[in-house]
Amino acid sequence: MKTDLPEKFAILQRDKETYAIKTNTPGGFVNPEQLRRLAEVVEKYGIQVVKMTSAQRMALIGLPEDKLDEVSADLGDMGGAATGLCVHYVKICPGATYCKRGQQNSIALGLKMDKMFQGVNLPKKFKMGISGCQNDCSEVCIKDAGLIGTPKGWNVMLGGNGGAAPRFAVRLAEAVTSEDEALKLVERIISWFKNKERACRIGKIVGEIGLEDLRKEIL
Repeated sequence: MKTDLPEKFAILQRDKETYAIKTNTPGGFVNPEQLRRLAEVVEKYGIQVVKMTSAQRMALIGLPEDKLDEVSADLGDMGGAATGLCVHYVKICPGATYCKRGQQNSIALGLKMDKMFQGVNLPKKFKMGISGCQNDCSEVCIKDAGLIGTPKGWNVMLGGNGGAAPRFAVRLAEAVTSEDEALKLVERIISWFKNKERACRIGKIVGEIGLEDLRKEIL
């Protein structure tokens, strides 16, 4: 029986025969050359469905298994979007670079986070986000970990998720003014979760431990 192929970044589809892969487009940013390449790949392989995802990627749906390697190779730097038991992505809002409501530069820091953490192996899938203001358009409130910008700095969040047992993220630290310190805190969260070696979303552990003990363990 066919299954997902995380080593090929491929997810088995409902027909149990074909696969979907997603473009590696951090923050949803693409340039004209990448758009042209994507269109060429879609036409070359006769890909019938291309869908924008909530993770700011493009899903190429309906690929036969024997074409996965070719498609990934042709995508070049757009191939290899992480899936499986790892950090999947960092969802990034326009932040202070473009948005009139932005209070922190979510783009620059979010791209650093994506480069540092995407694909890091963990006991369970792990989704991240960064929002430039407390409107939280990147939905950090339901991400495993992330950052929310405020006029005073970054709030460091963890433990949110959707699914059958949805949870809101809790605030581990607030008003972190240094981007380096914010990144270090995110790194500590990921390391802490990895060391727990539990095959559950991080929010379940957060709910069991409680916020004060959690701060003692991570901070």
